[in-house]
Amino acid sequence: MILYPSIDSLMDRIDSKYTLATLSAKRARVIQQTGNVYVDRPQSVKAVGKALEEVMDGKLLADGMIED
Repeated sequence: MILYPSIDSLMDRIDSKYTLATLSAKRARVIQQTGNVYVDRPQSVKAVGKALEEVMDGKLLADGMIED
């Protein structure tokens, strides 16, 4: 089973695994509460996977800001 997005591609976007984990966990909570996702067609079913896809697409930045 291949995971998307891969940790290597995510580390190109965000330089710290700790920052990546914290950012995606916070965003996943918001996704669970609101259901609002910033990617068009997420491949992931779970909220954390959707948050990681947002990071991969450049929609969610390391400082927590959302790119429009």
